[in-house]
Amino acid sequence: MITLFYLLVVEQILQGFYSLWQGLQWLKMARLRASSGNTFYTPRVALICPVKGMEDDLELNLLCLTQFDYPQYEVFFAIATADDPAFRVLEKVVAASKRPAHIVRAGRSLDCSDKVHNLIAAVGEVGDQFEVLVFADSDGRPPRRWLARLVAPLSDANLGAVTTFRWLLPKRPDFWSALAAAWNASAATYLGEHKHNFCWGGGTAIKRQRFDTLRIKDAWRGAASDDYVLTRTLQNNGLPIAFAPECLVPSVCKFNAKTLFEFTNRQLVITRVYAPKLWFAALIGHLFYCATILTGIGAWFASSMMGLPSIQFVVLALIPPIFASVRGVLRLAAVLELLPDLRQQLLNEGWVWVLLAPLVPFVYLYNSLTALFTRKITWRGIRYELLSPIRTRIIAR
Repeated sequence: MITLFYLLVVEQILQGFYSLWQGLQWLKMARLRASSGNTFYTPRVALICPVKGMEDDLELNLLCLTQFDYPQYEVFFAIATADDPAFRVLEKVVAASKRPAHIVRAGRSLDCSDKVHNLIAAVGEVGDQFEVLVFADSDGRPPRRWLARLVAPLSDANLGAVTTFRWLLPKRPDFWSALAAAWNASAATYLGEHKHNFCWGGGTAIKRQRFDTLRIKDAWRGAASDDYVLTRTLQNNGLPIAFAPECLVPSVCKFNAKTLFEFTNRQLVITRVYAPKLWFAALIGHLFYCATILTGIGAWFASSMMGLPSIQFVVLALIPPIFASVRGVLRLAAVLELLPDLRQQLLNEGWVWVLLAPLVPFVYLYNSLTALFTRKITWRGIRYELLSPIRTRIIAR
């Protein structure tokens, strides 16, 4: 056990320094992109937002999507049926919108997730006059310049798509909501200036011609995940996905233990089905982190029981959590640059991303192991089984 522990510590030290270098690079990127100027590329945009069920501050979130500082865009809200309690909210938002806004009723899904079904229906309602499609989620609250900054990189004709990610903010400083925010932050900083980006469905822009040429709408049929299907299609065609950190979407969250693990397990189950290499890398990376700490505690306990010197095991076992916390500081520093309007709130709740960062790998390990044994997820009250990337079975509504 002691030999294994020392080997794990060495691996974690090397991994820790590499992660700090990555964190510094991400901070450098964030500072550069936060100060980037405006662009004159302003094509006509169709902004598509699927909606299902009520959630906290839904009306405020949706109103934000109608108030961007962008010259020409229309909003398409997609919902299954008028029986959904969110439909009345949509009617109020559309009536209050100064921008053209539409409600698309998609009907009930039969062989894919409700979100994918709603997106397919909404895209079908978008006219040919729109040059760019932008996808957003109903639980985010992007700032007024968000749309212009997300679309701007598409002036590069070689790009496949532009994407960003959410930044969760606990609605109240309870443990489970804070842990969800810390968990999400590590996923956000996976994206960057490299070739391994993935599209996030809550903030992705793609040219309409590209979308149609790649037959994305057909690829979505039968799928549970809209963003992973889009990612895989772009990657298979050799088209890069640009990450726009300046477009991070603040999203207020409220979780308890049940909803936290429902959310995090769902993400890893979907990842295992649609991106198994990424899931496996997450499993191994977090397994080594957790094994180092647990093996160190075991070595300390065994040595103490035998009356041998043991404090060194505790000290060495603290190295990975210290690296994790420092990486959390770097993430926080970067987001302070990217979301200046939320600076005070981020500073007040900074402990979330610093002190809870050492716990995140344990949650990820649990999520990854859960995904090893099941392909069933619960999403917005519906139970699905992900039979394959192109086959989804609805178990219960």
